[in-house]
Amino acid sequence: MSLAARIADRIRSGGPMSVAEYMHVCLHDPRDGYYAVRPALSAEGDFITAPLVSQVFGELIGLWMVELWRQMGAPSPFRLVEMGPGDGTLMSDLLRAAGMAPGFADAAEVWLVEPSLPLRSLQKARLGPAPRHADRLDEIPGGAPVLLVANEVLDCLPTRQWERRDGAWMERRVGVEGGELVFGLAPAPPLVAAPGSAPEGAVFEHSPAQEALGSDIAARIARDGGAALLVDYGRAEPGLGDTFQAVRGHRREDPLAHPGLADLTVHADFPSVLAAARREGIETAGPVGQGRFLRALGLEARAEALARARPDAAPRIRRQVERLAAPDQMGELFLAAALHSPGLRPPGFGDTP
Repeated sequence: MSLAARIADRIRSGGPMSVAEYMHVCLHDPRDGYYAVRPALSAEGDFITAPLVSQVFGELIGLWMVELWRQMGAPSPFRLVEMGPGDGTLMSDLLRAAGMAPGFADAAEVWLVEPSLPLRSLQKARLGPAPRHADRLDEIPGGAPVLLVANEVLDCLPTRQWERRDGAWMERRVGVEGGELVFGLAPAPPLVAAPGSAPEGAVFEHSPAQEALGSDIAARIARDGGAALLVDYGRAEPGLGDTFQAVRGHRREDPLAHPGLADLTVHADFPSVLAAARREGIETAGPVGQGRFLRALGLEARAEALARARPDAAPRIRRQVERLAAPDQMGELFLAAALHSPGLRPPGFGDTP
């Protein structure tokens, strides 16, 4: 039985499910969930991430890690953590660049937070057996400072949606009609975080899972010290809008069309995530556009060095830089933010609060 059929049976027996519940089932069902069974990263797959666009992305993040490690007093050991490491490309590029700093590689205990078995296999093939795997952040031992990166992790965490109808917020739910999955609306209790007034048809999104991740990372930093870098596409200010989407073969499609066969995402809610982190007693920086962040870290200089070393690849390298940093590509849609111990100054953010 297909995942779509099993979801439909579940709805018939238990009633319509929230968008958050639907996302979780489609992405993580052990038998047919997208990440559990068939994640497809790469130009030939369903989507491509910044580390796959250019090696420079991961290298600059490696240098970012080195700078924070030095500001922390070059602790040894420390936990170097990546959440949602994909096929291992980001960590591979990060380690190559950061490994040039004396003592960094020896001090780093590398952990990959990855529940997907297919992706774990790709990571082991690229990185070898040295990195340790965990399903969740809380499985990584404490007692040492942490430097963490999470690229495109927030966007795939379950999110609830509400729609404004007749002056009230109604929760958007997934039901069954004529054998097909459809969106519907159900009465909802008052929403503390929702705007008091909004136009008819407006959509409000809230992700307790995104906030919880911000809190969890921040609590770890508050306890053991360190910093985290979050990079994702999303909003820098609170707002309304339906951002729930499915991507399959680099094309958007109806999120209800092919459960388990497409990647489902929403925009990262940076204001809520950073507010949750600050409640744990740490500091935050950003968010700023990915283009601004990477340029502040030396994007152009590193790309020029690569182009000089490989003149034949110079046009391709210029296209990669454009894709990572141009305002009409990933440069402004994607945002970067940092969570950090008080007193640290994460590079790439200037005086951004």
